[in-house]
Amino acid sequence: MSAATTRSRTPDRLCAEAVDLARTAAEEVAYPGVVGEHLGMVSEGDRVVTHYFECKEPGYRGWRWASTVARASRAKVVTLDETVLLPGTDALLAPEWVPWSERLRPGDMGPGDLLPTDAEDLRLEPGFSGEDEPAPNSAISDDMAELVEAEDIEVTAGSPANLPMAPRRGSIAAVAEELGLRRARVLSRYGLHVAADRWEEAYGPKTAMAQAAPATCVSCGFLNRIGGSLGQAFGVCANEFSPADGHVVSLAYGCGGHSEAAVMPAPPRPAPPVIDETRVDPFPLRPAPDSGSVSASPDDSTSDLGHS
Repeated sequence: MSAATTRSRTPDRLCAEAVDLARTAAEEVAYPGVVGEHLGMVSEGDRVVTHYFECKEPGYRGWRWASTVARASRAKVVTLDETVLLPGTDALLAPEWVPWSERLRPGDMGPGDLLPTDAEDLRLEPGFSGEDEPAPNSAISDDMAELVEAEDIEVTAGSPANLPMAPRRGSIAAVAEELGLRRARVLSRYGLHVAADRWEEAYGPKTAMAQAAPATCVSCGFLNRIGGSLGQAFGVCANEFSPADGHVVSLAYGCGGHSEAAVMPAPPRPAPPVIDETRVDPFPLRPAPDSGSVSASPDDSTSDLGHS
């Protein structure tokens, strides 16, 4: 260990005794009554000492006023270096800053808010890849074929006509049951209209959210189409940050979480006032001589005939 390192760890005597100078500097930065008791000192280097004082200001629990004093070589006068407010070991600190994209939670979006979607959002994919291959969830894709081969399929001997009872898998009844055709009752036209009116009222084009949206759901990538006759006017929202996430929405509905919302819409300009109360219109106290139909000056041609 060098001699310079040894000297730097030993507080300078004059700097260590300059507690009043350090307190005065801290009170000038804050104000009297906020600087508390002397908590100790730390040697920062050769003839450089930092004095710590308790901070009594509300809202800064555990913080300390730090006044650093120094002394030049062979000098007997201690001078002030700087005074700052530093947090202690048990100081009350603000939480770590989190980007807005990570702070956003479902339900935080309101009317008029926009949520631009990143170009590399994992929740979206191109509608057409340009390759002549089935979609990943297609029944004829390679993944689905491997899944079928991995299933435990019961193999029967002979054709179904020679079996005592038809196998459940592959029969017309099994297909009809899987498609939902074996239900005892289905929705009537009246039931469809009632459901459509209810969904239109909750998530339709007349809501405040849809009025302030940049585009409708029909062009949004988060819209999941539904089957049946209602699929021509409704779909299911799949955007977790949208207020309609998981709800049936009208194709004319919209919100700020549209997949193609990239720019903020221009704010509407107010219409000009019908009556401008900020402008002053001059009104003369006396009419101009030439403003009437009769001339104010006498006519010489009529004076000879005695007309007034």
